[in-house]
Amino acid sequence: MLQRIQTIYLFLAALISGVLIFFVSLWSNEAGESVFVEEVLIALGLFLGSAVLSFISIFLFKNRKLQFVLGRVNILLNFFLLGVFVYWSLTVPGEMEISEKGIGMFIPVLSIVFLVLANKAIKKDEDLVKSVDRLR
Repeated sequence: MLQRIQTIYLFLAALISGVLIFFVSLWSNEAGESVFVEEVLIALGLFLGSAVLSFISIFLFKNRKLQFVLGRVNILLNFFLLGVFVYWSLTVPGEMEISEKGIGMFIPVLSIVFLVLANKAIKKDEDLVKSVDRLR
């Protein structure tokens, strides 16, 4: 059932991780130039992996347990991406590469929020189905 609220949350997470990353900068370097995700292949791969997982989860509505597990894996992937960004911004000696953080470094946080909301809705649906099965 594609008309459920978790579909909207998963679609927003996929949209944020797959499309928004190309329009906002991750950070500015010491020359004042904005660095986008296309220039950082590790971040690009992790963002696109998160978008693909979210998009695949949308169409697994018949298998809610797998959809829930993929949501958790996607949350872990976004936490890893967030950890990579924090590591890059804190361990650069003397602010040589990352002089000003951009809003793109906070995209994983938005994605995590939507994925948690989607998993909460999936869990609610699973509990509803279990309660109806007990009545039969």
